[in-house]
Amino acid sequence: MGTLANIAIGINMLWSRLKVRAPFIRALKSVEKTQADVLMRILRDNQKTEFGKKYELSEISSVIEFREQVPIHDYDDLGPYIKRQQEGHRSLTTEAPVYYARTSGTTGSYKDIPLTESGITQIKHFQKQLAYSLWSQTDFFKGTILGFSSPRFEGKLPNGIPYGSTSGAIYDSLSSLFKKKLAIPREAYDLSNVESKYEVYALSALAHDSVTGVSSVNPSSLLKVCTLIEENAEALLSLLLRNDQSNKNDKFEIPFRPSRVILQDFTGVPCVADLAAMRDIINKLGRDTSSINPLVPVDLVIDHSVQVDHFKEINSLALNTKLEFERNEERYSFLRWAQTAFENFRAVPPGNGIVHQVNLEYLAKLVQKVGANGESICIPDTLVGTDSHTTMINGISVLGWGVGGIEAEAAMLGQPLYFLIPDVIGFKLEGNLCEGVTATDLVLNITEMLRKEGVVGKFVEFYGPGLDNLPLPDRATIANMAPEYGATMGFFPVDQEALNYLKLTGRTDDEIDLVEKYYKSQLSFRNLNTKDPEYYKSLYLNLESVKPALAGPKRPQDRILLSDMKSQLKIELKEREVDESQEYSIANSEEKLKNGSVVLAAITSCTNTSNPYVMITAGLVARKAGELGLKVPDYVKTSLAPGSKVVVDYLDNSNLLKSLSDIGFKTVGFGCTTCIGNSGPLPDDVSASIQDNSLHVAAVSSGNRNFEGRVHPLIRLSYLGSPPLVVAYALAGTVDIDFYSDPIGKSQSGDDVYLKDIWPTNKEISETVYSSIKSDTFSSRYKNIFTGDDRWESISVPEGSIYNWSPESTYIQKPGFFDEFSIDLPPIEDIKDARVLAYLGDSITTDHISPAGSFTEETPAGIYLNNKGVNKKDFNSYGSRRGNHEVMMRGTFANIRIKNKILDNVEGGFTKFFDNDQIMSIYDAAMKYKETKTQLIVIAGKEYGTGSSRDWAAKGSMLLGVKAVLAESFERIHRSNLVGMGVLPLQFLDGEDAEYHSLTGNEKFTIEGIKEGLKPLSEIKIKIQSDTGDSNEIKAICRLDSLVEVDYFYNLSLIHI
Repeated sequence: MGTLANIAIGINMLWSRLKVRAPFIRALKSVEKTQADVLMRILRDNQKTEFGKKYELSEISSVIEFREQVPIHDYDDLGPYIKRQQEGHRSLTTEAPVYYARTSGTTGSYKDIPLTESGITQIKHFQKQLAYSLWSQTDFFKGTILGFSSPRFEGKLPNGIPYGSTSGAIYDSLSSLFKKKLAIPREAYDLSNVESKYEVYALSALAHDSVTGVSSVNPSSLLKVCTLIEENAEALLSLLLRNDQSNKNDKFEIPFRPSRVILQDFTGVPCVADLAAMRDIINKLGRDTSSINPLVPVDLVIDHSVQVDHFKEINSLALNTKLEFERNEERYSFLRWAQTAFENFRAVPPGNGIVHQVNLEYLAKLVQKVGANGESICIPDTLVGTDSHTTMINGISVLGWGVGGIEAEAAMLGQPLYFLIPDVIGFKLEGNLCEGVTATDLVLNITEMLRKEGVVGKFVEFYGPGLDNLPLPDRATIANMAPEYGATMGFFPVDQEALNYLKLTGRTDDEIDLVEKYYKSQLSFRNLNTKDPEYYKSLYLNLESVKPALAGPKRPQDRILLSDMKSQLKIELKEREVDESQEYSIANSEEKLKNGSVVLAAITSCTNTSNPYVMITAGLVARKAGELGLKVPDYVKTSLAPGSKVVVDYLDNSNLLKSLSDIGFKTVGFGCTTCIGNSGPLPDDVSASIQDNSLHVAAVSSGNRNFEGRVHPLIRLSYLGSPPLVVAYALAGTVDIDFYSDPIGKSQSGDDVYLKDIWPTNKEISETVYSSIKSDTFSSRYKNIFTGDDRWESISVPEGSIYNWSPESTYIQKPGFFDEFSIDLPPIEDIKDARVLAYLGDSITTDHISPAGSFTEETPAGIYLNNKGVNKKDFNSYGSRRGNHEVMMRGTFANIRIKNKILDNVEGGFTKFFDNDQIMSIYDAAMKYKETKTQLIVIAGKEYGTGSSRDWAAKGSMLLGVKAVLAESFERIHRSNLVGMGVLPLQFLDGEDAEYHSLTGNEKFTIEGIKEGLKPLSEIKIKIQSDTGDSNEIKAICRLDSLVEVDYFYNLSLIHI
């Protein structure tokens, strides 16, 4: 904590003594009278409650009368009163509870103890007095204080009131200064078994030096921990040592050379543009341009460009494909040039599927043969990709993860990727999924658990007998969402199921035989007799406990049980101060919208469309709904965008493609579409109603991300769910429905139809999957995967190994960060008197920093394109224009939902230009700062840069003049991208953040130590001058995590290495 913090504690203690110590002392001098007075106050305050009236509390005037008149009650007696209190009645307390303290359940089931605001205030008063006594009379605060408690908030009851642990409620009443002295093991938070918690507490006690105090609600907890240590000291110390060695002592830097690289076109075009620009430089220096050439195989799959403009027409697919080629012809010509100009580079033309699904179904081999001069050796198939969901391939045991384009370029050019050897966490699965539960429900459950655990930068390995009940597509679904749960990857072992999938998808017998022999010879082939691996830490989930769920309305880790969706919507709308019942008309329609109406339902994304089980389930739901006469409301924009053409084949084989089409889910394209924001425009009349009435309407998609403004700029409620639930919510037309009790609609005969009436059985699903999927379907579809249709083959291809940049192009421009390239690099100086360009909160995603979707004429990017003569209808998207830095730097921090704390109540990419206090776009302000040579920083909260791997979030920041980002924590890929672009990532010390230091964003920042030379993970000094002239100094962690990253930073970026 340091001297200043201890002084602050002392000041706080003395203030507490002056303010509330006297009443406390008086109370201690007459304990019985104090207790009697408190009892009389409680009876007086609650005499009009149901309980008070029953026992005539208003007639009681003494403790003796209370004992005579009110019998002793246990929790079972009070339970009915508490339940009615939770329903909104004043049955037990006049003052409404604001929190329910939930007991651990050691005596059976848990108990909910209501806490009121005044009760919590009393606890706080007591805590202050107790803390003062400990501070003034003992050494309690001088060392580490062990805390035996869990976090206060664990969830919400149906009435919206939060509940959590009793110990957490007590902990929450402490001031932030006291909390920072507590060492509470987070490992105990998610453990439901009390004995396991005590073991974690005991390990925590042994692990800390200079323990001077213990904070526990119950003395029995301390007694149990001490007894556990006394009786099992040797075993606990052994476990502690093993954990310490596996988790800390082995931290060292390793180089990783992947055997291949995969790209998607949004991130791939800037990668190719960078390589082309490097060739320009090499050519000008008179050197061999062929030195700029991929040294490992590179596959680029064009999947991000198709947009859902048409969705109702029978030929929607053809219409959307036509528009895709018209909009992106220049980009596609550039990629066709790359195919001829670079060796080891292949491009999968548009219309074939999503990169991760193509990788899973075709590109991945599990074993690669490498070598030269006629000799070869076998190595595991490994890769990196310029998309965060590259991790999907972990489902079939291929080591790989997402990186930014900057790192991918380095890997292509033979540079190893360096990182600290990661922690590996086990995740044990047992049991089987129940009827009505899908792999999507499972992955949302896992995402919630691992986000809560905190696994950023860690590897997660799945193991246990539950794997035998997970078909490989289910595993791929789980691995796909590793970015959402924060892990570098989510890995599954090679076993018979992996071999079965290779055979199903048309891999040759020789390829399959090689995989089996290789992994068995490496003792890496899992079978029924394989022992569970040992991890320094492991989580557990019984698949039978998983329930149907969605996630939202703006983060994939915010899981909501299907049974709670309706009640949670009401809570969400109430918090937003939005009316849930008012209906609003739609022009030219008899239908009406209201807050919570579903206006977009999309079966999209590799996460789910790669999984035949959930896709077949969606088709069966559509068939049953159609047979009963259910229809999707006209205001719902529906779409089906499979991740490969194989999907339409097996849906067609099972006669389910027509069923989906008949209720509105027509095939609109083979690509990412809605999942990445290419949902296209809503119908004009629907858009008008939403905008005119400021409606909070919903989208339900089978994607993997639902960040603010991502799916569609007009949609404020975005939920993720399985494909069959997407169909169900489309039919309902609203998320304001309880599928367990509310009908979806009426059948042709007028009967109510419920979700259970149209949901197929697991047996029905499995039989349909097995009868409709054939291995020759995969072989046929992938036979000519690198050959495009006539439109692709007719695109002109520029000649030569040097690209001829067109100054008039608005899609492809020579990257701006090469403009001042020199072999003699300028020295990097300290950052002096930097201004804050943006002061942001928690969970700022790369969508916030560098949006991928559409934009309007009044944005800086729109103004730029207008001035270039581009019509609004041809703007396309930010993502499609990533080959033009002029567009992308104008789009940096331009998300319509981003909130800059420098400004009050302003949403969107705006900031204050401090030279004249004018409010303007972040881009315009950055350009003005550049004119005055003012350096810039960004301040942020937790999880800065979560989401997509898009390197433009770092490139754009650099081009705007941002020199450093000071955040509470970073997501892995974005932090690495910042380093690669020469932007210094700095992290607040543990327990500190911008609010801790009372930062407002109006200050000037000087960051020292850069010129002298930074060291990995070292502390760095930051001098802060407030707008009133006051000065302060804080410390932060330099998040250059390795010596290689230090080299990258001082060479300005990876492109100079």
